[in-house]
Amino acid sequence: MKILLIGAGGKLGTVLHETLAGRGHEVLTVGRRGGDLRHDIADPTQITALYAAAGTVDAVVSAAGDVPWKPLEQMTPQDYQDAFQGKVLSQIELVRQGVSHVAERGSFTLITGVLARDPVVTGSAASMANGAVEAFVRAAAIEIAPQRVNAVSPTIFTESLKEYGSYFPGFLPVDLADVTAAYVRSIEGAQTGQVYTLP
Repeated sequence: MKILLIGAGGKLGTVLHETLAGRGHEVLTVGRRGGDLRHDIADPTQITALYAAAGTVDAVVSAAGDVPWKPLEQMTPQDYQDAFQGKVLSQIELVRQGVSHVAERGSFTLITGVLARDPVVTGSAASMANGAVEAFVRAAAIEIAPQRVNAVSPTIFTESLKEYGSYFPGFLPVDLADVTAAYVRSIEGAQTGQVYTLP
């Protein structure tokens, strides 16, 4: 398959790239500052340019999405708008614009996270964004068939515990290898409208 991988330079994106290439897929990497194609998916016009540059693909995979982390009383309307733009609208646009650039039975795999179902202090924007993406996936799946769309919703990565573990007290971590396996399931499988939660 020809796969468009957004966020390829991050911790998850790096492992996804290695795994998908190792499974024989042609992977086009996308990032704001690095990759085969350099585009910021928070800007809808850059998504348009991205698809024009990539041509037809079999799968679109997102491992990117920025949200602010602040206590609720410090959040501003702009913070929530930034979270919506950075993680929700960016991924919605990948699908909305992508339906005419993805193969007839191709797929989209988006990224959400545990905070959609299990919030933490300072994570209200992430909870909002993750929940919105998951609701969109379920709705989009019934409209874009036979194309497919799923989301992967992991808890904190085992490999990120040192940096971010204090934000997720008592949460069971998940290895990047297991998160990557969920992406493979979405890309190479047949399900649609699914949110793969890990663990």
